[in-house]
Amino acid sequence: MIQFTLKCANDHHFESWFQSGIAFDKLLASGMVSCSVCGTTDVNKAMMAPRVSTAEKAPSTPAKPKLTEPANPAEQALSEFKKYVEKNSDYVGRDFAKEARAIHSGDAPERPIWGETRGDEAKKLIDDGVPIAPLPFTPTRKSN
Repeated sequence: MIQFTLKCANDHHFESWFQSGIAFDKLLASGMVSCSVCGTTDVNKAMMAPRVSTAEKAPSTPAKPKLTEPANPAEQALSEFKKYVEKNSDYVGRDFAKEARAIHSGDAPERPIWGETRGDEAKKLIDDGVPIAPLPFTPTRKSN
């Protein structure tokens, strides 16, 4: 495994792990590498400092942020958005497509909902005019 620091055309910097340098090149060429902030596939490797291990103890470095805390303003905004969605809408789990369709047809009370569905079910909802949008986070609640 190898970690690369990447930079998109919009000057967003982020890191990602790849199986190898060759794997990165193949994924990049096929458009499978995208910016974690804006989603563009116009991504290149950024300048990286090599990690060199020495026998001597390195001078102390500032503590890295905890993985459970947002590391940058974009992650902070995403965290706040997730909290807002969870607080102000009903989680319907894997019944999302069925419930969204029922709300759209008037068979269920209108209210904000969120949940999980397969890609083909989401496409059918969109094709049928049901207003839905993907959320940029994974659910933390378990379905029934």
